[in-house]
Amino acid sequence: MSGEGNPALDEVRKVADAVLYEGYILYPYRASAQKNRSRWQFGVLMPPGYTAADPSESSALRAECVFEHEGQPTVDVMVRFLQVHRRRTDHAADDTEVPASWDEAVEQEITVLVPSQALLGDSNSYDDGNGDRRATVTWFTIPGGTETGTTAGARVTRCREPLTGTVSVRATPLPGPWQAARLTVEVVNESAIPESDKASPLERETALPTALVAAHLIITLSGGAFLSMTDPPEWARPQVEACQNTGCWPVLAGPEGSRHVMLAAPIILPDHPQVAQESPGELYDGTEIDEILTLRTLALSDEEKAAARATDPRAAALLDRIEALDAPTLAQLHGTIRGMTGHQPANTENVPWWDPGADASVSPGTDSVVVAGHRVARGSRVILRPGSRRADAQDMFLAGRAALVEAVLLDVDDTAYLAVTLADDEAADLQAAHGRFLYFAPDEVEPDTCDPGASARDTSEARPSGHSTTEAGR
Repeated sequence: MSGEGNPALDEVRKVADAVLYEGYILYPYRASAQKNRSRWQFGVLMPPGYTAADPSESSALRAECVFEHEGQPTVDVMVRFLQVHRRRTDHAADDTEVPASWDEAVEQEITVLVPSQALLGDSNSYDDGNGDRRATVTWFTIPGGTETGTTAGARVTRCREPLTGTVSVRATPLPGPWQAARLTVEVVNESAIPESDKASPLERETALPTALVAAHLIITLSGGAFLSMTDPPEWARPQVEACQNTGCWPVLAGPEGSRHVMLAAPIILPDHPQVAQESPGELYDGTEIDEILTLRTLALSDEEKAAARATDPRAAALLDRIEALDAPTLAQLHGTIRGMTGHQPANTENVPWWDPGADASVSPGTDSVVVAGHRVARGSRVILRPGSRRADAQDMFLAGRAALVEAVLLDVDDTAYLAVTLADDEAADLQAAHGRFLYFAPDEVEPDTCDPGASARDTSEARPSGHSTTEAGR
């Protein structure tokens, strides 16, 4: 049950792939960049021969979570990681772009299926004699090898070291009336560092070809359901808090509301993580904003782009994809608001997103709010009464001042605000021309009853068709 062709796991794999290649190669995507000389930072399980000398690194990860079951659960554990391929290049006389040494990587997957009998069977053969469940242990081996080829006229050799490790899975029934258990999955790198590389002191870069890089787990449960590790039901909270996770954090994955898949990643994610649908492809740098990173990449010189393409095939593909982006796809990266309700554009066909006419249902110049029974809109005079909830200490100097409403604005939550200029400010016209206003909530002003036009703008006046009036109490 590897998940191949399983639609339920397709979206999980997309998120897992983003984890797998997080930090693979960072902007500006050239081997000469300082930050690309110290790579492979997330989820690295170093060989035990290295961790013995450097205890700051680890050879194992441990994921624990709680699940409910119907009596016969089975677990499918998929261990995914990158295997480092060390590339050496013999430069041609006229070739200076391809780096002499560079680490590429290839994806590896190990799948372990644990049937119900091995997971929660009654047989004593699954008990260690101390009341704890014995783990189902699976050994795996990834072969090494050497490949040769030619890149940009230069002879290239790619070497990979053999990898070995273990995956252990066990479930421990939990006390209480609920049919629940704690699942423990451990992955240990058992790889040996070649004798020829055992220099003293052993450098991290030397040991990396025998590491499991960006290691993470996709765990699928049949005959049961996982509990959220961040928001468990109250009855399971003590058991969830007792779980011990090392080097990863398990979260519910797959569609919202589903509880059959856990993703245990070295990066802390929320339940049901998703890759943004606007993202046109991997940028390998999750700490950056896609739009900014894309624009910065497009701004690279031709020489810098050539050096990036020569560094790594994935960097070359990234540059080709970015340079092929059309204007609508690039515009999608500017930002998206999800899950909010508000005014819908009357007609957005062929209207740029930045054009005020794109949302004809909002009109700051004619929209209004009702304050103390009076309609307040552009042109209304109000008295400022800033409340205690405002954090700007200078507002105390504006209390009691008369102001002219220049516009009624709505934020993304449909909360109304008044843009005003001070009535006695000689520079008010200049401020308005530059769009520099003071902003107050409707409950921080009161209508100026001395305003001759106030009676003509009260709630008895018909509202302009197609625009809104918001009720605001004081």
